[in-house]
Amino acid sequence: MSRVRVAVAQLNLTVGDLDGNVRKIADCAGRAAHAGADVLVTTELALAGYPPEDLLLRRSFYEACDAALQRLAEELAALRDLHVLIGHPLAREGQRFNAASLLRQGVVVGTYCKHDLPNYDVFDEQRYFTPDNRPFVFEVRGTRFGVNICEDTWYSYAPECARAAGAQVLLVPNGSPFHLAKQLTRFEMMRRHVSRHGMAVVYANQIGGQDELVFDGASFVLDAQGKLAASAAQFEEDLLLVDFDHGVPDMLPSPQQLPQEAQVYNALTLGVRDYVCKNGFPGGIIGLSGGVDSALTLAVACDALGPRRVRAVMMPSRFTAEMSRVDAQQLAHNLNVPYEEIPIGPMFDAAQATLAAPLQGAAWDTTEENIQARLRGLLLMALSNKTGSIVLTTGNKSEMAVGYCTLYGDMAGGFAVIKDLLKTLVYSVARYRNSLSPMMPVIPTRILTRAPSAELRPDQTDQDLLPPYETLDAIVRLYMEEGAGIEQMLEAGLPEHDVRRVVAMIRTSEYKRRQAPVGIRITHRAFGRDWRYPITDRFREEATAIAAPAPQDSRIPESAGSAP
Repeated sequence: MSRVRVAVAQLNLTVGDLDGNVRKIADCAGRAAHAGADVLVTTELALAGYPPEDLLLRRSFYEACDAALQRLAEELAALRDLHVLIGHPLAREGQRFNAASLLRQGVVVGTYCKHDLPNYDVFDEQRYFTPDNRPFVFEVRGTRFGVNICEDTWYSYAPECARAAGAQVLLVPNGSPFHLAKQLTRFEMMRRHVSRHGMAVVYANQIGGQDELVFDGASFVLDAQGKLAASAAQFEEDLLLVDFDHGVPDMLPSPQQLPQEAQVYNALTLGVRDYVCKNGFPGGIIGLSGGVDSALTLAVACDALGPRRVRAVMMPSRFTAEMSRVDAQQLAHNLNVPYEEIPIGPMFDAAQATLAAPLQGAAWDTTEENIQARLRGLLLMALSNKTGSIVLTTGNKSEMAVGYCTLYGDMAGGFAVIKDLLKTLVYSVARYRNSLSPMMPVIPTRILTRAPSAELRPDQTDQDLLPPYETLDAIVRLYMEEGAGIEQMLEAGLPEHDVRRVVAMIRTSEYKRRQAPVGIRITHRAFGRDWRYPITDRFREEATAIAAPAPQDSRIPESAGSAP
């Protein structure tokens, strides 16, 4: 018989929840068997959850994973005709492997161990695993299946080995994190390294949030010519079923690729939901300012958790414009979220009085701005401590890049929702959220049109200290995300003074970013796991690339951008 049905288990699993992961995989296997599947493919390290990071350095973790694998095999024994490919960590004879084992009738039929171990961006697999170069091929109903794991298919060696061993279809468990345009790159890599060998590919990717990473699923099947045969949902659990005839997949309708803003919004929502829920927080607390950053953060939180689990707090000062209060209140009303105001004026007056003697009547400067920001952080953290809910911070990537933020002020909190969104992207994603309910946009229009301001002194705007956000974001994107040098940015037509100053601000703000909460990764390079610059260093690209010295005002005083 030549026809064989392959199922992809696109599941939201949890790192270290071995019992929960076993139950979820076993339930999915039951549904796949009921749907007539012959083969079920799970994702990379599915049993353990991905990525387990330094849990992979503990012997007890491998022992627990071995026991969980045995339990899973026993639970699947009743599904006698189903072959289940399960990703799991494996320790043998003093070495550790990223493995995928084939389970059938209660036993492990065979095991493949990953060959290419990524050690770039957010990946550290050479820290944990030993590479292996032995192919694994098995046959079901006349079709020969090979196995590679994730990074293996980004190079030629492992797919070539599978093909040489007789594989017609390559099964690829993945733990491929989301970033913008990632799916196109996946297609390109599979066509370059798998399709060229005349194999169809079943690409099984997990979904869910894990700390700063979000996995978008979007599992797919390509035929031997690289044509898309089927794909699973993006940002949702799914069970993808595809029939093969002599290694050729049936062609199924595939969901359309979501536009960029929709992908970002879904990633933020999934990331918040999983971070809050998987870590057991009862809800989230957000400091509102009447600005776009906190507005988008509140919308994401409400969509992720439900408005009953979100608390919105406005903390006005004497510098807070009345329209900021009105817009914040309207936003909360539109989202049906509990809203309250806690003025910081009396606390600020008390702090000034307390510091009057130590500061000896010094003139107003960023010190007073920072005090306001930190008073707000104090209040939000007090509410968090009393209720157990986590403070969701509202700083964006543009601010984090140049230090336009306050330590222990607007940076105080547990999870940074829009940390990897440049300011211009914040606006476009906020407009996208409004498009979901065009008859009653949840974010008031004035929030999207007024000049952004931290409101820490009279008539303040962000552009008092920063270039226009279109210019700032272009510099950050080229320098930080793309690795461009100063001369390249000047050749791109960006203003020299702004380029030199922003690069200097990025460098001098590293100490702040190291103390920022973890946040959701949206781009291929975020401030977090894949940005590892020293705080203490004396290399000055902005001084060496161009003859003129760097501007003296390159460091933003430790303040600014501090309205939540």
